[in-house]
Amino acid sequence: MRTIDLSPLYRSLVGFDRLAAQLDAAAKTEAASGYPPYNIERTDENSYRIEIAVAGFKPDELSIEAKEGLLTVSGRKAANDEAKRYLHRGLAERNFDRRFQLADYVVVTDAALADGLLTISLKRELPEALKPRTIPINAGADSSSLIEGEKAA
Repeated sequence: MRTIDLSPLYRSLVGFDRLAAQLDAAAKTEAASGYPPYNIERTDENSYRIEIAVAGFKPDELSIEAKEGLLTVSGRKAANDEAKRYLHRGLAERNFDRRFQLADYVVVTDAALADGLLTISLKRELPEALKPRTIPINAGADSSSLIEGEKAA
C-alpha cells in the first residue's frame, strides 16, 4: 500500500492549502472501490462527459448532487423481497457513492440514463470578469498633456 505524506506541502506552499487538500483527498479516493466503473471524456475545450455503468438501476434509484465543487452520484437499490435462486450472480447491483471533484466554474448541464449508462454532461462557464478581453489602443491624442478629469479639445 502506497501512502504519500503531503504535510510538507502545507508548510511550504502559502495560499495553496486548497490545492494540497485536493491532492490529499485524491490520494484517499484512489484506494476506494472501483464500483461502479466510469469514463471521463473531454468533448470540447470547455465541455466534459462522465459515463457511469449503472446496469440494473432505475432512474428513481439514482441521485446526482453538485455542491461546493463536489459532484456526488449515488445509487440506492430498492429492497428486493423476492426470493431468487441464482446459479451465478455477476451483476453487483449494490449501493454506491461515487464522488468527483469539480474544478472552479464547472457546472452540471445535463444527465441521462440509457442502456445501463448514466451520462452526466459538464461545462466550464467562466464569469465575464474572468474571460480574456481585448483592450483598444488609442493612438490619436497625446495623453501626456491631458490633466486628469479634463477632456481633450
